[in-house]
Amino acid sequence: MSNLPKIAWIGLGIMGSPMAENLIKAGYTVTGYTLEADKLQRLAKAGGSAAGSIAEAVTDADVVITMVPASPQVDAIAYGPDGILENAKRGALLIDMSSITPQTSIDLARAAGEKGIRVLDAPVSGGEAGAIEAVLSIMVGGEQADFDAARPILEALGKTIVLCGPHGSGQTVKAANQLIVAVNIQACAEAVVFLEKSGVDLAAALDVLGGGLAGSTVLTRKKDNFKNRDFAPGFRIDLHHKDMGIVTDAARTVGAALPVGSVVAQLVASLRAQGDGGLDHSALLRGVERLSGYPTGA
Repeated sequence: MSNLPKIAWIGLGIMGSPMAENLIKAGYTVTGYTLEADKLQRLAKAGGSAAGSIAEAVTDADVVITMVPASPQVDAIAYGPDGILENAKRGALLIDMSSITPQTSIDLARAAGEKGIRVLDAPVSGGEAGAIEAVLSIMVGGEQADFDAARPILEALGKTIVLCGPHGSGQTVKAANQLIVAVNIQACAEAVVFLEKSGVDLAAALDVLGGGLAGSTVLTRKKDNFKNRDFAPGFRIDLHHKDMGIVTDAARTVGAALPVGSVVAQLVASLRAQGDGGLDHSALLRGVERLSGYPTGA
C-alpha cells in the first residue's frame, strides 16, 4: 500500500492529461474528473481512476490539483455544493495550476482557509511538450510549509519549481511569463517573414539564430511550427488572449507600462477575431503574413 498522498485531479485537457499521467508514473494514486469522457478513459488506461463528479473525486483526496482554462472555470469547480471546498476534507491541500488572475487565487485561498483547506497557486510554463516531458517551470504562491509539502508532487511534473511569494504571486509571475512569451513569439514570427521575403534559407537561419543571443526556449520549441506552418494547438491563441488580458489589467492596476506588450495583446486579439483562436500561439505568424501581403488564406 502506497504511503504517498492520494491525489484528485480536476481538468484533463492538453496540459492536464499528461501531467496527471506523470504523477501515476511516479507512483501516486490519481482519481480524475473532467467533462470529456474520452479524457477520463485515457486516465483510466494510464492507471488512474475516473470519477463521476468533482465531489466523488475529491472526497478522500489528500491533495486536489486543478488545471482548467480560466478564472470562471476555477470558480465553477471550487465553489457551490458540488464544488471542491464543500467536499474536500479538512487539511487537504488544493494546488491550482490553472492560469488565472492573481485576485482569483487570493480569494480562493481565503475561502478555502475557512474550510480548513490549504491552497497553493502553481501555474506552469512549458506548454504541452513540457507537460509530457515533466520539465515544466512551476511558479508558486502560498505558504512555505504548504510549498514544502507539495514539492515532491511538483517535482514529478516540472524541473524549475520556485515559491514566488504569498497567495497570488505564482499567478503574477505567470502573467509576466505570458507577456514575455507572446512578445518573443511575435518577434520570431516577424523574423521568419523577413527572412523568407529576403530569400534566405529559413531552416539554416533559424538554426544559427538559435545558437546566438537571439536564441530562446520559444525559438527552440516553436521553430518547427514556423517552418512547417504547423499550428496544431499546444497552447491555443484563445488562452493566450485570456492571459494577455490578465497581464495588461494587472499592470494597469500597479501602474506598470506595457508599451510593446499592449501592441502584442492587440495582435493576439486580432488573430482570434479572424478565427484563429483554436490554433497554437505560434500562429501569430499568420498575422504577420497577412500584414506582409502573403496570399489570402496563408
